[in-house]
Amino acid sequence: MDFGLVLQTDPPASRVISLMKRAERNGFTHGWTFDSAVLWQEPFVIYSQILANTTTLKVGPMVTNPGTRTWEVTASTFATLNDMFGNRTVCGIGRGDSAMRVAGRRPNTLARLGDAIEVIRDLAEGREAEVDGQRMRLPWVRDGRLPVWMAAYGPKALALTGREADGFILQLADPFLTEWMVKAVRNAAAEAGRDPDSVTICVAAPAYVGDDLAHAREQCRWFGGMVGNHVADLVSRYGEHSGVVPEALTEYIKGREGYDYSHHGRAGNPSTDFVPDEIVDRFCLLGPPEAHIEKLRALRDLGVDQFAVYDMHDAQETTIDAYGAEIIPALGD
Repeated sequence: MDFGLVLQTDPPASRVISLMKRAERNGFTHGWTFDSAVLWQEPFVIYSQILANTTTLKVGPMVTNPGTRTWEVTASTFATLNDMFGNRTVCGIGRGDSAMRVAGRRPNTLARLGDAIEVIRDLAEGREAEVDGQRMRLPWVRDGRLPVWMAAYGPKALALTGREADGFILQLADPFLTEWMVKAVRNAAAEAGRDPDSVTICVAAPAYVGDDLAHAREQCRWFGGMVGNHVADLVSRYGEHSGVVPEALTEYIKGREGYDYSHHGRAGNPSTDFVPDEIVDRFCLLGPPEAHIEKLRALRDLGVDQFAVYDMHDAQETTIDAYGAEIIPALGD
């Protein structure tokens, strides 16, 4: 099992770079960041410094979207980083939640997302693609490689992931829901004539190592609110008891009353008071190292290839070091 570190690009950027260096020293293979241009600093600028200050760490957004930048700009940015540092990027992509909504735009449609996945990958790897009716190619790309991993929750998005994406990003660490969603992605891949095992599975969630569970829950409760945004979209699309989405995912958002993106992804987010302890425990990894190892082994048995640690709380260095000292050695391949 691989391990990734997920951060927001809050200033100063030097701290983001320092934490990513620490992660690589502790055995993490991937460094991810949020991508929301209004809320945080521009990640692609920071990626160049992370790559320059690490040796093997792969970097990418968790996640970008097809609406913030034109597709050829996104592809060219990835391809430039790969040319400079040797194919060490991954494109995590989704419909766009905070990046689009904070700017007053609606998240992208799945149809647009599916087109973008193909175009961005083709351009970044040196192939010709069509953007807004115009055929184009990046003529300077040589031996480019850009895996594109899609974030998804709902059945149509999971099916698109299986058909088109190189990897699946699931932003929660509940084994029951992971099993259901991984099966949906792999079934879609098989139906599309792909090898289901060729789709990399990445589970991303907050992790907090320590014995004070009450404190850990408060530091990670924000995550249930973030996931709740996507669940609310699914409920509005399919209905509360449609049977299309598991009730284990939809039941807890009944007490949700709006969401303030100024606190997005931050401990103490007042918009997440509705999230019960049970959901925090199910979606996150909390407790002593042994508890993390047990849950990660269960996820690995379900086909998870990478666990990406959301490290937005008051114990960032401690979490990275605990994973490096005790958890990664127990699960790393």
